[in-house]
Amino acid sequence: MTVVAIVDDEEGIRKALGRLLRASGLDAESYASGQEFLDAAAALRPDCVVLDLHMPGLSGLQVLRKLKATGQRLSIIIITAHDESQTREQCLAEGARDYLRKPLEDRVLLNAISAAMRTPTLGMRK
Repeated sequence: MTVVAIVDDEEGIRKALGRLLRASGLDAESYASGQEFLDAAAALRPDCVVLDLHMPGLSGLQVLRKLKATGQRLSIIIITAHDESQTREQCLAEGARDYLRKPLEDRVLLNAISAAMRTPTLGMRK
């Protein structure tokens, strides 16, 4: 089964996204912080990561950079409530597959996940 990691400090968002993904036939694993996800990433080996940009502790961009440094081949979708063009460009340049603005439309997110899993962008997992 396809595993999607959800990394967001807001519990309500993690729960809502988890329900959406499971209803769509995907396995969802949720993490409340970037560090919590990084600690589990090697063992989990998700097919896709939905990663919040603005979190306490490690930001989504910092997590993205750390993942890139590990050499894992992961598809990362950045989600954020603040769509700033410079940040968008930076995330995409660092290897994010997509950059979506909250509130997320279900179909847009599911399409982004589907596309991201077809073309992983970070590292060398497979």
